[in-house]
Amino acid sequence: NKYKVGKFMKIGIDLDGVIFDTEKTFRVYSELYDMLELKQNSKENNYELKLQDRFNWSEEQINDFFNKYCRKIMKETSFMPGAKEVLKMLKKDGHSLIIITARGGFDKEVINITHDRLKKANMDIFDKYFFEAKDKAKICQDEGVFVMIDDSLNICKSVSNEKIHSIYLKDAPSSETKDSLYLKTLYNWGEIYRYLNENKKASDN
Repeated sequence: NKYKVGKFMKIGIDLDGVIFDTEKTFRVYSELYDMLELKQNSKENNYELKLQDRFNWSEEQINDFFNKYCRKIMKETSFMPGAKEVLKMLKKDGHSLIIITARGGFDKEVINITHDRLKKANMDIFDKYFFEAKDKAKICQDEGVFVMIDDSLNICKSVSNEKIHSIYLKDAPSSETKDSLYLKTLYNWGEIYRYLNENKKASDN
């Protein structure tokens, strides 16, 4: 498999909803913004991952929300349970960890906030960073990524369509999906660590 180097893997990792519990924090503040500031109930589909799709907001309202809350959310949102521990174990096991995230597309200061938070948490352990990523499947191809971990089903499908393994980390209301050879649905970092170790053992045999 050209996406592997011996028994070690290149692992692509999203930030929001994967390392940081950002999506839950966005859900809280988007509800409050809609109710208290816009004084309306404009939610259309709670199963959509992005708030732009959950609410019937104008472009101006979306930009206003991000201007008011984006940096605040990035600074205060917690790490996903087990993310720090498992990522450090994966690094110790010899795998390459590559951040591939859309962060920074709206506000480039978020990139500095991210590096600062990771450093303070002793989590500056990543081999490469790709911010403002618009085509994660292509980045995975170019970097020889073996498996991509993301909380977006659409992104996981686009990656798996290129015959690159993807882990759909499902931690919020969303549509159901069927697993395939290159797409696996998991629910927490403990399951991710078990799955990656089983995959490595199978490839070693």
